[in-house]
Amino acid sequence: MGRLRVALCQLDAVVGDLDGNVARVLAALAEAEGAGADIAVFPELVITGYPPEDLLVNPAFVEGNRRALEQVAERTGRCAAVVGYVDADGDLYNAAAVCALGEVQGVWHKEILPNYGVFDERRWFRPGTPSMTSDRLYLVNGVRIGVVVCEDAWSPTGPLARLGAGGAELVAVLNGSPFRTGVVAERRAMLATRAADASTVLAYVNLVGGQDDLVFDGGSMIFDHDGALLAAAPQFTETVLVADVEIRPAYRKRLLDPRGREERVPMAARVVSEFDPAGGGVSRAAAIAPELGESEAVYKALVMATRDYVEKNRFSDVLVALSGGIDSSLVAAVAVDAIGAARVHGVMLPSRFSSPGSLEDALELAANLGIDTRTIEIEPAHEAMLAMLATDIESVTSTLTEENLQARIRGTVVMALSNRYGWLVLTTGNKSEMAVGYATLYGDMNGGFAVIRDVPKTLVYELSRFRNGCPGGSVIPSAVLDKPPSAELRPGQRDDDNLPPYDVLDRILHGYVELDRTPSDLVNEGFDSETVHAVVDLVNRAEYKRRQAAPGPRVTSRGFGRDRRMPITNGYVN
Repeated sequence: MGRLRVALCQLDAVVGDLDGNVARVLAALAEAEGAGADIAVFPELVITGYPPEDLLVNPAFVEGNRRALEQVAERTGRCAAVVGYVDADGDLYNAAAVCALGEVQGVWHKEILPNYGVFDERRWFRPGTPSMTSDRLYLVNGVRIGVVVCEDAWSPTGPLARLGAGGAELVAVLNGSPFRTGVVAERRAMLATRAADASTVLAYVNLVGGQDDLVFDGGSMIFDHDGALLAAAPQFTETVLVADVEIRPAYRKRLLDPRGREERVPMAARVVSEFDPAGGGVSRAAAIAPELGESEAVYKALVMATRDYVEKNRFSDVLVALSGGIDSSLVAAVAVDAIGAARVHGVMLPSRFSSPGSLEDALELAANLGIDTRTIEIEPAHEAMLAMLATDIESVTSTLTEENLQARIRGTVVMALSNRYGWLVLTTGNKSEMAVGYATLYGDMNGGFAVIRDVPKTLVYELSRFRNGCPGGSVIPSAVLDKPPSAELRPGQRDDDNLPPYDVLDRILHGYVELDRTPSDLVNEGFDSETVHAVVDLVNRAEYKRRQAAPGPRVTSRGFGRDRRMPITNGYVN
């Protein structure tokens, strides 16, 4: 029986920032070495950031990423570093380099390239093949190590199984796996099964951080060769998780397991790190971070996505239009938790239809959060626009035209403030509204980052209640949670005047958008036929609006945009 000290380096890499990513890798490597680690495993494409997308079309960027890898390799010693980068050899490969003793000791090319959901890897990369690399295993402190990248570990008969059959005692799995609700439980179950099937320890490390509309949650883990969870890093935070792993002889288990036995061809192992009798000193155990509940996980994902979008794009402050409603209240709370109250500004934009209660709720929210606020009445502009349009648009009063006019005046004001102060405008539309087009182009859709664009309205309420239950007390006024949702663009207006109740709407949207249920499927599940067809029609007709919306973090199983690519011009009728 042997022991290996493993460091999982869960980092927030910035796409395109080669120098910065090298610095992050080297700092984490130094921490791993200081802890006596034998091997430090870094996430998928940590050198370039993930996903680099069409930066890969630029040869200078690809060459720069290879030089960056060399900088990392030159700084390695006895502790092996497994680093994700882009390799180029007549084509591009999503690759992992094993670095030790100042050199790149070997390279793995990702074999299974995902090309579904948010992934487009076949656009940029060529899949690796078993014949491309002669050395498949590496001897680190006497332990036979294999390396795979993300999807390579997902297939039950893929490269991971082959490495286990070839004698790997530990397999490092480099990942850029985005967050969505329920994903941690799915990962744990899948990886535990793969470890047990391959009879090998799995060291799974994942990216953390926000990248445009993706959020990476980390949650790096180590499983033993029976599939038991040995260590788990927390989600949504950079960390270097160090744990000692006992390497037990697996051949007895493999002898009793007939699966794949005919493919068990022993693989040669390249020595990259000599045996250290000290074994890293005092035994070091790692904790298992608890799995977060759905509301906490989604809330933390929104906070991290907002923080990274603001910081990585070098915005100083953000602006939120506060209506006194639930959506803007949640967005403001997320913004404060992301970057601090001093950098969050609220603006109230009342019209003739704004209720005194909503203005009071917005002021109470701002006071609870400790953010700067200002009030700009839109009525002068509203009256002027109505007068200007009176001769061209008959009966403009109390029509959709007038309602949208108010939203567009507000959109103009927030963008004027953005231009004046350089603040990023955070839009406040939720997924339910974006789905059915219950948002105004060039109005409330104006802004640079849509914090809750993938959060259904019912989940907006759950997240608001979760935030109110966090340490420090309630910040979102109870009246905001209790009153019926309303855009307040006409007297007595309520969202359910034009839409089904949100608990019904969100279940229909979940079935149609996320599960690809047909209208007839939904009707068979018990939903009213007229309601289903009306909702589906609204979703289909609003695609042109969503195409013009600000980006925002994906947190559900299927978001609009990168995840669901529908044509705007579309003659198909469900």
